[in-house]
Amino acid sequence: MTDAQLLERIIINPRVMVGKPVIKGTRLTVEYVLDRIAHGVTAEDLLGEYAGLTHDDISACLLFAKKSLAETDFMPVLSEVS
Repeated sequence: MTDAQLLERIIINPRVMVGKPVIKGTRLTVEYVLDRIAHGVTAEDLLGEYAGLTHDDISACLLFAKKSLAETDFMPVLSEVS
């Protein structure tokens, strides 16, 4: 599946979850899926918890996050020396 095809699975609609990016046809936000993965939940766990969720949906969330960060510039924060 191409990047474009995966990203079509993510929608932003101000009427759904206050405009947060969600998996198309669900109320599962990209943020929620990423948070669950960050806290050790596996893709298989998520698939078991949410009927209709697919591996491609999870991949789409990861790709969406990657693309979002790719367009962000980061400045190193210097700590003060005591």
